Amino acid sequence: MTVSSPHLLIFGLGYAGRAIAKEAVAAGWQVSATYRSEARPEPGVTLLPFAQAQPAIAQASHILTSAAPDEQGDPVLARYGAALRAVPAIWLGYLSTTGIYGDAQGGWVDETTPPNPGSARARRRIAAEQGWADLGRPLAIFRLAGIYGPGRSMLDDLRAGQGRHVIKPGHMFGRIHREDIGLGVAAAIRQGATGIFNFADDEPAAPTDVVQEAARLLGIAPPPPVPFEEAVKTMSPMARSFWAENRKVRAEATKSGLNLAWRYPTYREGLAAILAEERANGLL
Repeated sequence: MTVSSPHLLIFGLGYAGRAIAKEAVAAGWQVSATYRSEARPEPGVTLLPFAQAQPAIAQASHILTSAAPDEQGDPVLARYGAALRAVPAIWLGYLSTTGIYGDAQGGWVDETTPPNPGSARARRRIAAEQGWADLGRPLAIFRLAGIYGPGRSMLDDLRAGQGRHVIKPGHMFGRIHREDIGLGVAAAIRQGATGIFNFADDEPAAPTDVVQEAARLLGIAPPPPVPFEEAVKTMSPMARSFWAENRKVRAEATKSGLNLAWRYPTYREGLAAILAEERANGLL
C-alpha cells in the first residue's frame, strides 16, 4: 500500500522520534507529535500536548508510538485505546526493543526468534507489543538495538570523562544509529509494511572496541581497561541488567523486506559521521 502524502502522528517526540519526524518532513509528509512536558520545536512538526491528541488520532493516516510502557502499562493504549480501535489510520507502528529477546548466551537472534524477556522492563515491552497487536490494525513492530547518534554516543561519554572501558570477553552489544531508525521507519510507511523488524547494525561489537574507536577518532587515549567483575560493583541496576544479557541481533530479513541498507552499517561509520557533523557545525 502506498500513500502519496501521509499524515504521520508520533506519540513521543524523543530522541528517536525526532529522527523519524525529520525523515518524514523531508519526504513531504504532514507530521504531528505529542509531548508531555515542554518540548523543543522540530521544523515542520506540529506539536500537541499528549492530553489533547484525540483530534489528531482521527485525522492521521499513520500513527507511530515511541512511548515506553511503565508499571501501569502502555500510556498511549491506556488513554487512547478506544480511539485507536476506531481510528481510520491505515498503519500503526510501535518502537520496541531487542531486549525482548533476552539472553542468547552470545548467540544470534533474528526476527523469528521467540521473545525470552529476562527483566520486568522487557516483559512490559512484550505486553505493550501484544496490546498494540490486539487493536487488530495493520501494525509494524520495530525492535531497536542500543540507540546512539549525535549527542548520545561514546564520543560524548569520553569528552565528559564518563566513558568506561569495561572488559568482558565474548560479550557483544547491538547498536543502531538514530538516523537509521528514521530511514527504516520511513521505508516501512512508504511500503505499508507490517510485521516484526529488527533495527540493529551489521556488526555486533564488544564495548571495548567502541571505546577504543571513539578514543582514536578524538585523538585521545582510551580510559584504562577495567575487568567486568570490578566494574559491575559500581554499576546501576539498569546497567547490570544490560550486561546480564549477551546476544547478537540479525536484521537481514528487515533490510531485505524494506529494501534498504543502513547508512551506518557499523559503529565505525556512525561515530565518524557524528564527529564530522560536529566539525561541520562548528561544535568543536
